[in-house]
Amino acid sequence: MKHRTSPARQSSAKMLENNVGEYVGMGEESSHDLHKYNKVSIVPLVFLIFYEVSGGPFGVEDSVQAAGPLLALLGFLVFALIWSVPEALITAEMGTMFPENGGYVVWVSSALGPFWGFQQGWMKWLSGVIDNALYPVLFLDYLKSAIPALESGLPRTIAVLVLTAILTYLNYRGLTIVGWVAILLGVFSLLPFIVMGLIAIPDIEPSRWLIVDLGTVNWSLYLNTLFWNLNYWDSISTLTGEVENPSKTLPKALSYALIMVLLGYIFPLLTGTGAIPVDRELWSDGYFADIAKILGGVWLRTWVLAAAALSNMGMFVAEMSSDSFQLLGMAEIGMLPSFFAKRSHYGTPLMGILFSASGVILLSWLSFQEIVAAENYLYCFGMIMEFIAFVKLRFQHPNLPRPYKIPFGNIGAILICIPPTVLILVVLALASLKIMAISIAAVVVGLVLQPCVEYMKNKRWYDFSGSFDNPDCQYASV
Repeated sequence: MKHRTSPARQSSAKMLENNVGEYVGMGEESSHDLHKYNKVSIVPLVFLIFYEVSGGPFGVEDSVQAAGPLLALLGFLVFALIWSVPEALITAEMGTMFPENGGYVVWVSSALGPFWGFQQGWMKWLSGVIDNALYPVLFLDYLKSAIPALESGLPRTIAVLVLTAILTYLNYRGLTIVGWVAILLGVFSLLPFIVMGLIAIPDIEPSRWLIVDLGTVNWSLYLNTLFWNLNYWDSISTLTGEVENPSKTLPKALSYALIMVLLGYIFPLLTGTGAIPVDRELWSDGYFADIAKILGGVWLRTWVLAAAALSNMGMFVAEMSSDSFQLLGMAEIGMLPSFFAKRSHYGTPLMGILFSASGVILLSWLSFQEIVAAENYLYCFGMIMEFIAFVKLRFQHPNLPRPYKIPFGNIGAILICIPPTVLILVVLALASLKIMAISIAAVVVGLVLQPCVEYMKNKRWYDFSGSFDNPDCQYASV
């Protein structure tokens, strides 16, 4: 978290109009004495982003089942170009423009007003919690081949609760610990796929990479798998206030993480589809462990299973960090009660962590594919508002300081949003009626929740640390 210096505690509206607002990095000056909390440097930040977005190739198997090797490989390359790159670039520009906790909530509020900022916060937080509910599911899906009792019933339920409690405690202990744990987990999780690739070299048949059958493609599963594995680049923005020198660190970390994510997908897919005959029906989550056993034996399978388990731990703690700091940032600008802004003595947002963990437990009963589809649907709504906010701020406030700015001017800003917007519309159109109904109901809850929060604020039922009219950040009028 960071605050402006006291003389500069003016509205963002004035800052946008007069170009005189200035952000102060965490530790330089703060009414909350945050200098005692360590800031996140570039290496832990790269791995946090890696785990926000990816965590390795665990979960990409469905892309081969849905469309075959060729479309799976091309899909990750093309999707990264038209989705991940634009989202990462926008995150770099907006995150350095507003280097504070809350991230995209602040961006949308500054461009569209506090009501839509709250909706952005609600949908992104909910999609993040839904995303986090995936990781215990993936963890147990990998372990059930070794421990069949974890496939269903009471043992699976107990395992979900215990795993969630352990990982929640790691988040409570501090963001710096989470960052360095992410580094260790990332290295351990990627190493077996490097070893598997080297072992597979004699068995590689490049012709297998070209297998495609357009008539049997499951487009909904294919696009949802690509979308889930290549989004969430903006999640890191919700804890930008905890980053050391974010104006320089954030853009670099995003670019390094993008390279790591792509290599972490493409290399294992090339190995798995090229070294053994392709049976698409077998390619579901957890199949890389079977490939490891075929190529290297039980020891490599065990390593992949352990890597999958630890990778899901990394994704869980990274996502929970983002979700909890988002709630903290929203509380700091008066959108939520001030108890969401209170930190533990480790510097972590205690209430945000507890709320996020509770959401994970409540949603863990959904199946893997249902979770992915519901999360993607809500995430799409939030991304549309981010694109609108990005373009609107570019045109209405072109002179606002942007430590990192996407080149090619305002026309380039529009063009960079077109391909991902088209993809969003396709993903929304392919959703099932059940997912549409659940997601739209969640959106309606947000539309009702914001006036309720405002009512509680006006009635002084809870303490709010700021207001939309006179806190650290007041928003530009629409």
